[in-house]
Amino acid sequence: MKKTAFMAWVDRKIKSDPGLKKMVQENLAEMRLEQELAALRARRGMTQKELAARMGVSQPVIAKLESGRVKNLKLRTLSRWTTALGGQLKIAVETNNRRQAKTGSR
Repeated sequence: MKKTAFMAWVDRKIKSDPGLKKMVQENLAEMRLEQELAALRARRGMTQKELAARMGVSQPVIAKLESGRVKNLKLRTLSRWTTALGGQLKIAVETNNRRQAKTGSR
């Protein structure tokens, strides 16, 4: 798929502004998580209302979680959400940095 002029402009802005790049990466990571959990619910054949009942919240809360409108999502909420879907929450820290740590004595 060919990029539009706008998307090319966005890419240039992101590459030239480290703060913007960081913000975009953080938001994309959050969106991927929310989309993954919404897709898991759908694969399980569960409605938002059924998931809400399992979590002890209302259906609009689930809609808000899945839409990404929740800011500062708590680890406890992610754990409850994942468990209610029959999944397991795993947290990993990964780096894109290819540099290796220097070794030596100090």
